[in-house]
Amino acid sequence: MMNGLDEYFDALNRLIAGAPARLSSDAKINKDNVALEAGRGRGSIKKSRPVFYDLIEAIEKAAKEKLDRGILPDGKAKEDLEFYKSEYEKALARELSLVVEVIDLRRQLAKANSASLKLVKSTSE
Repeated sequence: MMNGLDEYFDALNRLIAGAPARLSSDAKINKDNVALEAGRGRGSIKKSRPVFYDLIEAIEKAAKEKLDRGILPDGKAKEDLEFYKSEYEKALARELSLVVEVIDLRRQLAKANSASLKLVKSTSE
């Protein structure tokens, strides 16, 4: 006969395998879902209870591994990622160049307007 902690670990293993009995197959791995999959109530796995330390550590490790597996790009995706990263950086460089040019043109315009105002004042006097 299984004790309660074994039921939690079995529930965790089912979630890791993607074959839970009580939850949907895309359920996140967290303490609440492990508890629900084990047939217990949400919030029954508490950090304050020393009996759950190993279980919580296993849950956090499994959740991190699942997240890491989900975001690792394959070969084609890596190439696309590098291509679009490069294009993004080029676009930022163009944008920055245009901002600098606009600032320079505004300074030139302000200087030209100031000079023409001085010229108008001196001819009207």
